[in-house]
Amino acid sequence: MKKTVIQFFMVTAFLMVAQVTNAQSKLGTWKELKDFHQVMSQTFHPSEEGNLQPIKERSGEMVEKADLLAKSTIPADFNRKEVLAAIEKLASDSKVLNELIKAKGTDEEIKSALAKLHDVFHEIVGLCSSDDKH
Repeated sequence: MKKTVIQFFMVTAFLMVAQVTNAQSKLGTWKELKDFHQVMSQTFHPSEEGNLQPIKERSGEMVEKADLLAKSTIPADFNRKEVLAAIEKLASDSKVLNELIKAKGTDEEIKSALAKLHDVFHEIVGLCSSDDKH
């Protein structure tokens, strides 16, 4: 009996890991999401250290990548209204950040807007990595 219970839990754990790995690998094939992430990573992390020059120089590129993501074919497993809404917010908020930079917003305003945009990006990744797909 103990052996059966242990085997059941081992199989269940294996299937859960396989499902998460499958979602992550599908997420990794979504080129437009990866392209956006590259710009986000290269601009957000320096901002955490007080360096806003990368986002000030690349905010237009971020808008382009967000627009391409919004126009991309979303992998079927992730094509849900919550993901679509978050992508629309990402594209919209990217434009707001770009306009703020063009208008010479304060460093604190830019840093805050970039942090919020980063949160939206992670919301998308979380929605696409979640096992709860209803």
